[in-house]
Amino acid sequence: MLQVFSMPCGFLEFDTTLFFPNREKGKKFIIPVPSYLITHPKGNVVFDTGVHCQAIEDPMARLGEISRMFVSHTKPGEEIVTQLSKFQLAPKDVKYVINSHFHFDHCGGNEFFPDSTIFVQKNEMHAARDRELRKKALFDPKDFDHKLHYQEVDGELDIFGDGSLVIIPTHGHTPGHQSLCVRVTKGTEVVLTGDACYTKANMDEDLLPSVAYDEAEMYRSLGKLRDLRDKQGATIIYGHDPDQWKEIPHAPNALA
Repeated sequence: MLQVFSMPCGFLEFDTTLFFPNREKGKKFIIPVPSYLITHPKGNVVFDTGVHCQAIEDPMARLGEISRMFVSHTKPGEEIVTQLSKFQLAPKDVKYVINSHFHFDHCGGNEFFPDSTIFVQKNEMHAARDRELRKKALFDPKDFDHKLHYQEVDGELDIFGDGSLVIIPTHGHTPGHQSLCVRVTKGTEVVLTGDACYTKANMDEDLLPSVAYDEAEMYRSLGKLRDLRDKQGATIIYGHDPDQWKEIPHAPNALA
């Protein structure tokens, strides 16, 4: 049975203008860091792996200077491995991992999935392997540079070949950002945006955050996601929307 579960993997606090550049500087904003488990008859899938568990005990040692900008409020038990254990699953039970992108709060737990195939866009992997592009994209190698089974994706990918889980390219926030469209039942689609759209307000106001690798490309991706919501009736799960996070079901209850 195909189901989608949202797994709370902690919280981050930072200045509101990182998400909303048009707002007053100096106000703090606390956002959820989610990961998602999708159970499919052909295998379990995880979308994003959260912040590495080392950031709980010593954020500076793990995250470096970025920990001054993004204050972690993640508690023990909120990292990806413990979240999976609540389903009586271990990382080895996950067939596929999908990284929306290579920022620390989306791929920090990758190293715990050595037996999984990890899907990443070709553009993202290219930037990750280039020192200058990696720096511009704000990638930290210790989050993703491990002996793992990465599979590069070029555009869309129907993971199981049945239309139930389709990776869609939503570049711009990073060189190869990708989102995931989940067809739970016929006519019922859930789209996990990752950071292609942080919050409902970003989509409604057509407002990009401060962190955008390619603004023109990110605007196009935001428009694609908006069309899925407004023209095709898909349910959009925004990347880090605290208001939506309070409303949607969390594991062990199914999101969809």
